[in-house]
This record gives sequence, C-alpha cells and structure tokens, in this order.
Amino acid sequence: MKVDISKVLQKRKKQILELWMKNQLANETLREDLMSNDELRIQSEELLDALVNAVNDRNLADAQSGDFDTVIEILSGISISRARQGYSPRETGVYIFSLREALLQTLQDELKNDAVTLLALTMKVNKLIDSFGVNTFETFIKGREEVILRQTDEITEISTPVTRLWDGILALPIIGTLDSARTQVVMENLLQEIVETGSSIAILDISGVPAVDSLVAQHLIKTISATRLMGAECIISGIRPEIAQTVVHLGIDLSNIITKATLASALKHAFGMLQLEVRKSVKEKTSL
Repeated sequence: MKVDISKVLQKRKKQILELWMKNQLANETLREDLMSNDELRIQSEELLDALVNAVNDRNLADAQSGDFDTVIEILSGISISRARQGYSPRETGVYIFSLREALLQTLQDELKNDAVTLLALTMKVNKLIDSFGVNTFETFIKGREEVILRQTDEITEISTPVTRLWDGILALPIIGTLDSARTQVVMENLLQEIVETGSSIAILDISGVPAVDSLVAQHLIKTISATRLMGAECIISGIRPEIAQTVVHLGIDLSNIITKATLASALKHAFGMLQLEVRKSVKEKTSL
C-alpha cells in the first residue's frame, strides 16, 4: 500500500510530540537542573516541526538532502548548547534517539495492518535518525572542545599571575607543567608587567611545578632570556632537592642563573641586588 509519509507525520504530529516528551521525561538521564520541562517541550516542538515540514517520500532515505538543512541547523544548535550547559554525550544522544522511538511507535499504530510498508518505512526512519545522531555527536564534540579550550585559556591566565612584591621586584609563581603555549603566556605577562612597572628583577617561583625535565628547563631558559633582553634579571626560586637532582642528572646548565630554594631566599637576594636592607624595628624602653 502506498503511504505518504509526510501526510502521516503531519496528521500525527501532536501524538509524536507527546510520545517523544513522554520518552524523555521517563528517562533517568533527564536533567531538570539544566533545563525545565517547558523549555524542553519548546525545543523538541521546534525540531519536530522542522522535520515534519521537510520529510517526504523522496528524501526519507537521503539524510544528506538539502531539504533537511533547517533540521540539521536546529539540531546542531541544540547539541552545541547542551555541550556548553554541561550535558553528557549520553544525555544528548537520548534526546535524538528517543524521537526515533516516538516516530516508529506512531508508524506502527498507523500501519499495523500493512507489515510490508511498515518494515520499509521503519528501515528508512532508522537510517535517517542514525544520520541525525551522528551529526548530533559531531556537533556536541565540537561544542565540548570549544568549552575545554576556553577553560584552558582561562586557567592559564589565572595560574600565571605576576605579582609586584616591592618597587622593582616582580614575582611569578608557576603552578603546573610548562608547555610551549603556556610559556608564551608566561613570557607575555611577565614582559608586559616589566614594561609597566619598570622592574629590574623578576622572581620565577617553580615550587608549584611537579617536575622539571629538559623541555620545562628549556621553557624556563627562554623566559629568562626574554626577561634579560628587557633589561631585568631573573631569579629562580622553589628549587626542591628532587628537582635539583633531576637538573644535574639531565645535564642542564643553570650555572649562569641565580637559583634559590625558597621565595623568601630569592626576595632577600633581590633586596641585596637593589642594595636594600630590611630590619626589625626595636622600640626603645622609656624610663619612668
């Protein structure tokens, strides 16, 4: 029996929406903390309207048809939005695949007396929704990568603060591992602060660096070289015994760089370089 899939879906659109919503609300992965049921219904209805308006007997088996551009656009927007909101891939997948359940159940009710036509349409619907599912996951991954990159940039900025300890003395505590990208940020922040404050000494504190290998040492040396080109001297503090042993074992030459075990020792040395002296004040006893 010849069946016009477009007319069937148009006629049963309300039923499909209710079944789809029922499937989503019944699923244990539903995130009511991220989206209200009303918002979910509006989102689902928009996607279903686009799908019902686009699908027909000619393109049902062709998910790449330009007729589905609006559907793909809406679905991509939903995927990216969910990635940014904190949904998991599973939760996002449930959204699109629960639509398939509603579509197939509706077709089964409509064509329960025509098994041949039902089987043919079921296979086409499965293929169509599978293609939409692939698009959903691809877009979700892109959205999640954008979130990760943004968070990485924010963490890098936060974890490389340049602090003014004294007139002419800056400190840069480095926490975590130094890689090429982070070294670039460290150098830019430090050099910019040297220019703005006119400081002549910069203390790089690496007590928060878990380990120093040849690559990390190269990044530190690059930072020190750039600082010296700006007319400032560098002191490395936070040299723990295990880091000292590693540096010696790797044959890394730090002989022309001032190194101190603690930030306090580095600051004391910096005071000496600037010919400053800090003393405890002693109050004289007054006689009665």
